[in-house]
Amino acid sequence: MADVFVCARCGAALTAPVSPVALPVHARQTCGHQLLPALMESGTYAVDPEPSGPPWRPWNEIGPDEAAARGVFAPLHGLSFGEPGAVVVAPGDLRDTALIPDRLGGSCMGLDGRDGPNVACANCGRAVATRVDDCSYWQTAWLVPHAVRRVPVDGGPDHRPAADWQTLIREQQGGTPPVEQSGAWDPRWGAAIGASLAHLLAASAGARVTMSAGLLADTFGHALDALLPPGPPTRRRAPSVPGHSVRRLTLDGPGLRSPDPAPDIALVPRHPRTGRVWASPGAADTVPLAADVWTYLALHDERSLVPVTGGLPDGVLRDDPLPAHPWQFLRPDPYIFLDTLARLPTVRQPWLREIHDRVRAHPYTRPF
Repeated sequence: MADVFVCARCGAALTAPVSPVALPVHARQTCGHQLLPALMESGTYAVDPEPSGPPWRPWNEIGPDEAAARGVFAPLHGLSFGEPGAVVVAPGDLRDTALIPDRLGGSCMGLDGRDGPNVACANCGRAVATRVDDCSYWQTAWLVPHAVRRVPVDGGPDHRPAADWQTLIREQQGGTPPVEQSGAWDPRWGAAIGASLAHLLAASAGARVTMSAGLLADTFGHALDALLPPGPPTRRRAPSVPGHSVRRLTLDGPGLRSPDPAPDIALVPRHPRTGRVWASPGAADTVPLAADVWTYLALHDERSLVPVTGGLPDGVLRDDPLPAHPWQFLRPDPYIFLDTLARLPTVRQPWLREIHDRVRAHPYTRPF
């Protein structure tokens, strides 16, 4: 079973058959001056529940009560008051559409959608989507919610990841590697760690967080060291964790043995199809992480092991080639971090609000 999106005016099919998945955490990410691939796998679509596009209102025009009603509890640069429910598909999954010549703004290296919907139904001419493929943006086609209708169809390809966790882990094929050939961190890791870091700070309650050495510490440790003060938390910073000066972070999820003893905070995967977060038995708090990043952290062995003869004892294996290593510490995406943190009610606690405001004022200082 799959869906086709059709023009709400004339009924013409606008997409190939596509199946629903959860909105990727990096859907609204921008990444410097580089060309990025398609956000969505061909044959899939996702829905953004948040309003998007104009009109935008700056924070100083939005009162705290109105913002809280929108699920925002700390200042952002502005909020969209556009239509919610935009549907994103891979550009290659559009059908029978045409670009609108006078709405092709951007063009540093492509289209950035600044002029609003720039794709029309080829049959009736109605504006139905916004194509984005400029540098720094993931390539997307965002369908305008009121301009399209979803029609279920039989027999279409089903590209959805399996709903059960064990099958998902097999299909993830080791997850998304953290380092690109250039030695830079994959931007999907920056986005995923940025979102999870916000949840992790809230779960820490201001206490110092410890974790095992290795890639887990490389992705979260430096950020936590920069954002949380050293030593035990004061009562002002962490009233919800009396007597606890340290909280232990451990990976938990499908394919892993349950940690013993149970961790204070479990880092668990978020399912890419359903958005459901793995339930960690016994953990005091859980922190969600994008499944492709979690899979690499939890299950990938960085060594590429090649048996050798001569010169080494029996049973000893040599790393050849060496695993890729980044040329700098991972920088969590500051804007995804801030957007996620601002939507957590715990950001109203003074110690966490101070971190939010500090990062908002200086989004490119350590660790960002």
